Amino acid sequence: MCAHVEMRGVSKEFYGKVALDNVDLSVQYGDFFALVGPNGAGKTTLLRIIDLLEKPSSGEVWLDGERIDYSRRDLHVFRRKIGFVPQRPILFNASVFDNIAYGLKFRGLSSHEIKERIKRTLDLVQLSGFERRNALKLSGGEMQRVSLAQALVTEPRLLLLDEPTSNLDPKSASIIEKVLLDINTHGMVTVIMASHDLQQVKNLAKRIAILNRGRIVKIGSPNEILVSPIDELAEYMRLENVFSGFSRVTEYGTSVIEVSEELKIEAAFIKTGPIRIHVPPESITLLTEKVPTSARNFFEGEIFEISDQGNIIKVRVRVRGGGEFTAKITRKSLEEMKLNIGKRIFISFKASSVKII
Repeated sequence: MCAHVEMRGVSKEFYGKVALDNVDLSVQYGDFFALVGPNGAGKTTLLRIIDLLEKPSSGEVWLDGERIDYSRRDLHVFRRKIGFVPQRPILFNASVFDNIAYGLKFRGLSSHEIKERIKRTLDLVQLSGFERRNALKLSGGEMQRVSLAQALVTEPRLLLLDEPTSNLDPKSASIIEKVLLDINTHGMVTVIMASHDLQQVKNLAKRIAILNRGRIVKIGSPNEILVSPIDELAEYMRLENVFSGFSRVTEYGTSVIEVSEELKIEAAFIKTGPIRIHVPPESITLLTEKVPTSARNFFEGEIFEISDQGNIIKVRVRVRGGGEFTAKITRKSLEEMKLNIGKRIFISFKASSVKII
């Protein structure tokens, strides 16, 4: 049997910058395939090429055993078999029903069939009764579930997801993971998902590819990939804010990881014992003064390094207790907050941002 998705020597350049470099990839029907790697590794570009939104600079893409000719006018026929869930939902200022129905109106379905499909899909993502609510007034987790419903309502055989639970509340993340597992296991939908969350990947994926600097470093089962030394994985993924400590469960259904006597980090998961965690730099907020916040983690520190990475500025902060955190902000934020080395600063991040590795 041919592969559901195959890439042969695929490369992609943007204005002379290599995003993908000679990628060979084969994903079988019914697979749950995870792409892991640091920001800028090429994960999103790879997904967009499979979704036929980007044309490779060189190489071949095969879907359902057919080589894709990007010059043909009926690419939309292939795309109708694919669902795509971006990292940030793309929703209209309209009801949840209208947002989900949008992709069905081009398929010639009756109004009755559209209503039935939307009802089934909202039941699946646990948003029954949300039909008339404005999609842009929902919580972040609810909006992402609407985005997932947009993709699933067309009944795709291939589902692509780009960091689908990044910085979501634990309830929404858990619902999305359950839906993905269900449609893959029982619905036989092929899933290709980009993720930073190694615990999530371990729980869901059948195969994993580590992508770094546009190249696939390693492909294998979760047992083959995740048995690699943690430090090796961290290096492959260029992880920052990695901490080791002892985790204890609180009475509120969270965990507190004691990194040192003074540095304690609260996480939304429940786990007891030795642990290693990761806090994505993008999830850390910098504050120049102490203000009320719902974030469970709030620390005072001092900036000891600022590095320019083009559109993004990396700021490293040493907090009380000896911990060092890296945050990523825009140049505009750097200028507005007047940040410089030696400046006293506060950092905050949600318990749901803390990931097990």
